Amino acid sequence: MEAQATVKILRHMWQIPDIRRHNRLHKLSDMITIAIFAVIARAEGWVDVAEYGRRKLDWLKTFLDLRNGIPSHDIFGRVFARLKPEEFERCFMAWMSTLVELGGGKLVAIDGKSLRQNFDHSCDKSGMAHIVNAVVAANRFLVAFLMTKGKGQELNAIERLLKLVDLRGAVVTFDALGCNKTVVELFLEGDADYVLQTKENQPTLYGKAKNLMDEMILEKFAGIEHDSHVDVNGGHGRIETRRVWVCWNVRDLGPIAQQWPGLKSRVVVESIRQVGAHKSVERHYDISSLGRRARAKRMAEYLRGHWAVENNLHGQLDISCNEDRRRIRKGHGAENFSRLCRIPLNHLKNQTTLEFGIAGQRECCGWDDQYLLKVIGQ
Repeated sequence: MEAQATVKILRHMWQIPDIRRHNRLHKLSDMITIAIFAVIARAEGWVDVAEYGRRKLDWLKTFLDLRNGIPSHDIFGRVFARLKPEEFERCFMAWMSTLVELGGGKLVAIDGKSLRQNFDHSCDKSGMAHIVNAVVAANRFLVAFLMTKGKGQELNAIERLLKLVDLRGAVVTFDALGCNKTVVELFLEGDADYVLQTKENQPTLYGKAKNLMDEMILEKFAGIEHDSHVDVNGGHGRIETRRVWVCWNVRDLGPIAQQWPGLKSRVVVESIRQVGAHKSVERHYDISSLGRRARAKRMAEYLRGHWAVENNLHGQLDISCNEDRRRIRKGHGAENFSRLCRIPLNHLKNQTTLEFGIAGQRECCGWDDQYLLKVIGQ
């Protein structure tokens, strides 16, 4: 029973090819299984992974080979440092394609994150790894992630990710990093719509969109077809008002409109935060391929969904998984350990047996083997 549940969920990970030519005392599939189980149970490094294996040896031997016992933490570190990240990516996406169906207007939020302790020397952080995540907003399922080395290389990872993930029928949101003509073309080629934030990385588009939308708001969109929506939230002495305006007239952008494939609407979001006597106002400007079928309320939901995913995912990886404090640096070790951390997040979010947060559920997985199998079998 246990072995069947384990094989069912890990069969994709077991397809990762073994890079070792000699000294294969420990099966790679066994090492991957132990590492995934240990990370779910709050292991934060290879020492923890090896110790988890030793503590759970009798149970693990009921469905794994382990004829040579549990590998040392050095062996775990060396093997995972050499495993090709592309193989992890391929197996993870193949696995997720069996669990999540996109399309039907589902919101997919794409966001980048840095591994802050992943660099060789404190004086040079240029080699720090950066991760691009794609998350379904409705259930916070992570459907894909790719890594790249060095700041400024994220665009390459974005382009690779979009070529690997089937986004047909989905609505994709991205911050200013994704506001790129090549990325926009990939969205449309994949039959997906986009909502992208503009900033100074596209100075001509940003300046024109900002000036026009600010003028329209000042003149209350006189004679211009548009839609608007207002949300007001408050608590603990804070009041936040968020206004969203959508304008479908893109012709007044002039030649710029023709340079951005699929452009059908412009969006401005105004956030007013008031705490006591202090008041702050901030505006964001977005472009979208969604036409009149996306009214202001729907656009507000898309943008709010993106921000929620961004905050939720980063918080879980930093707080529950200690990602920003992890100091694994050899080879592909940091990237692959980060992948191991992302694997259980989808399972834990889908588990409703216990009313615990992610961190509490991970502790329960370490205490209760049957609960761990129940989680991993989701």
